[in-house]
Formats: sequence, C-alpha cells, structure tokens
Amino acid sequence: MSIFVIDPDKCQHDGLCVAECPLAIIEMPDPQAPPRPTAEALELCINCGHCAAICPHGALSLAAMPLESMPVLDPSMRLGAEQAEQFLRSRRSIRVYKDKWVDQATLQRLIEVARYAPSGHNWQPVNWLVLSGREQLKPLCELVIQWMHWMLEQQPEAAAMMHMQRVIDRWQQGHDGILRGAPHVIVAHAPQMDRTAPAACTIALTYLELMAPSLNLGACWAGFFNAAAMFFPPLQKALALPAGHTSFGAMMVGYPKTRYQRLPLRKEPPITWR
Repeated sequence: MSIFVIDPDKCQHDGLCVAECPLAIIEMPDPQAPPRPTAEALELCINCGHCAAICPHGALSLAAMPLESMPVLDPSMRLGAEQAEQFLRSRRSIRVYKDKWVDQATLQRLIEVARYAPSGHNWQPVNWLVLSGREQLKPLCELVIQWMHWMLEQQPEAAAMMHMQRVIDRWQQGHDGILRGAPHVIVAHAPQMDRTAPAACTIALTYLELMAPSLNLGACWAGFFNAAAMFFPPLQKALALPAGHTSFGAMMVGYPKTRYQRLPLRKEPPITWR
C-alpha cells in the first residue's frame, strides 16, 4: 500500500513535495514522471502532511490524510505584520473571571486548534483533561495549599521565592491565588517518559492561550497548580491521569471581567549577533 497517490493529470513535476518532505522519503528520479515514495517511506513517514499541503495543484493525496479533508488556505485571512504584532503583544494573563461557565463546544474548539501545535517527530503526544466548576476545583486548590505547606517545611527557600506563605495566608482570607476563581482548568498531560512531551504540551497550551481571546475568553498559566500536579502525590491521585502520565502544563480559562486597553512594555531583548 502506497502512503500517497499522485494524480498524473494534475502533477506538474515541479518537485515541491520532494523538496519539502522533512524525512526525504519522496523521490522523483525521472523529472518527466510523477514523484514516488522511497523504499523506506512506509516505515519513516510521520504523516506531517507537508507534501500535500505544499502542492499548489492538488495533485497529491495522502492515504492517512485525504486531500478533501485538508482545507484550502484563504489568503484573505492572512495577518499583516502590524496585526500579528498587536495580536501577540496584546496577550494578557487573565486573573479575574466572570462567574460564568464556558460551554463545552467552545472549550472543544480551543483544544481543536491547540492540537495543531508542532510536536517532535509529529508524535502529537498531548492528552487533555478539562476540569470545570468551583465545586470540583476548590478541593483541588486545597490540595495545592497542602503542597505549599509541605514546600514551606521541606524547601523553604523555593517556597519563599514563590511567596507561598502569602498565597496560603490569602487563601485563608478567602482569596484564590491558585486558580483565581476561573471556572475551568485545562490540563495538558502525556506519558512521563516521552521526551517530546514537555515541549509539545507547552506549545499546545500556548496555542490554546493565544486562541482564547478570539472566542472572547481569557486564560492564564496555572503554575502553582501544575507544579503540585507534577510533584504532589495527593493531587496526582485526585487528578487520576492515565498510568504513566504526568501533567506538563495547566491553563485557567474563563470569560474575563475586564478588557485591557494598552500594550505594556517589556525589557529590551538581549541579542548576540554573529
């Protein structure tokens, strides 16, 4: 079985698919004949879709990714440089949320976009856990507070650096410094031994966070929550991730109470030119 099919009537023998294949498993020994898979193609193909995506003639269809399943890019929707810069600079960590749930279809759309984030060898190891509602999230926050107490006793310098005592004190006063009252938390988890998983989960959550404002949502990295999810057995037990999995990132999600109006500055980037 071939990994792809070429339409000979559409193929222009331009070699774009050969040049773009990251594994170099497409060849065109005869410039007058359509490209073909190499002998090891079936074993090495990572189904990235580059070959089909690059062809301007729609001549190549992957067995695992039929051409009709791949939407055509709309040039009119491409961001200009100024739009892209404002979009990226306007990203804010949202820490004040409305007391309003996000419907499941919208959260699903967030994750659907996030799954297109790059991953090493296109392994796509990211799994998702969506936690919703204060009645479920508050007990998890309390477990994070327990972890902070443990940190104060066992690793006081690290706890002091992250102001954990202050977070505990404010929690006791009724202020949620763990999940900020967000109605949802989305956890990206993967097999702990997968070396591509930390980066893949981080990039996927970044995609999710950047997509959120277009759906009128806000998001914020749940750093305390994720640290406890990685290292504190009681929280790990409560999350009940699949055996061998660990959390590599968690994101608060909800409707923001307010909207930002300006673009804050950041320090100048230290660059070495060579």
